[in-house]
Amino acid sequence: MDYFKKYTSNTVAACGVQSFFLMDPCEVRTSRTFYKISCGGKYNYSFLFSNNVDTTYSDGSFSVCNTVCNGWHLIEALVGVCACDAIGEEISSPESAKKANESVFEMKHLSFNGAMSKKCTAGEIFCSDEISLDIKSGDYLCIQLSFTGNMFPYFEETLLPTYLKQNGKWVYSNKTPVVSMVGCDRAVKKRIAFLGDSITQGIGAGFNSYKNYCAVLSEKLGSAYAYHNLGIGFARANDAASNGFWLSKAKNNDIVFLCLGANDILQQKSVKGLKTDLAFVVSELKKNGIKIVLQTVPPFDYEGEALDKWIEVNTFIKNELSKKADFFFDNVKVLGKSAREPQIAIFGGHPNAEGCARWAEALYAALPPELLE
Repeated sequence: MDYFKKYTSNTVAACGVQSFFLMDPCEVRTSRTFYKISCGGKYNYSFLFSNNVDTTYSDGSFSVCNTVCNGWHLIEALVGVCACDAIGEEISSPESAKKANESVFEMKHLSFNGAMSKKCTAGEIFCSDEISLDIKSGDYLCIQLSFTGNMFPYFEETLLPTYLKQNGKWVYSNKTPVVSMVGCDRAVKKRIAFLGDSITQGIGAGFNSYKNYCAVLSEKLGSAYAYHNLGIGFARANDAASNGFWLSKAKNNDIVFLCLGANDILQQKSVKGLKTDLAFVVSELKKNGIKIVLQTVPPFDYEGEALDKWIEVNTFIKNELSKKADFFFDNVKVLGKSAREPQIAIFGGHPNAEGCARWAEALYAALPPELLE
């Protein structure tokens, strides 16, 4: 879509739709979500929204990838700025909520096709009109939404500061529609996306910490590139292979770091099916001229049948699928306990900040310079 031709992501925060929530159609809610800005300066911004679910949530009994959300009414949208020191990794306490929201300044109205409100239709993908913002690197962009309806796309396991206004006070809550990309018209050398699950999203590295492997790697690679974190908790290779909007977002990049398969294994996907799905995703990305950094499925203290599947799938990734990628990286060598017990996750199944830092450092050291040209 034309949106991606003009705008690039300006945050390494995981952005996407994990599931949906329901609400009394007579209710009106006002929310705020905070995104840390990667590259400071004055740019024109536009925010992308999707009224569809990107990936399967949990075991799929509630929502699955490509679920179409019903229409809803975006009554008002505003955007503001919040200084970097106003929000820490403790985001859910009343004190944290108060400090963060009282620190927001320069609030401006967003419009949609010239209108100050938006009737979102079922399954619609849309963006705000362009708005000029001057934000320092590391400061937060705050998006405030007032909305009503009965079914809304949201990110259940988001690591971002998200709040609802209740009785005049801001309280921590993730029950709000979210953006699919914080886009700005900054010119970059290459667009880089990270396509993965909760490990890529950063669960394990801490709330609002920006210490996952994607964030650490982006700091090392520098501001010449734009980074779009497409990691979503519970996401599967099978979701990407459905070829919906989630994979479409990845296709609008120059380089994709691919790390998927853990949830397919844990949700008892067959090895044959997982191999097929991973091969399809790689093929689709390559068809769109994208360079792929393919990674193994990280360790997760697998045992029994799951361990057997993990070994077989990673053997396939290493020996066969890697030949179709532009670069292959075996993260198990960094995250696994030893050559004898590679399945034991020494930094946790969801790698902690130390594990993510080591992962990013090893990956950065291994990347060939020509890949980024």
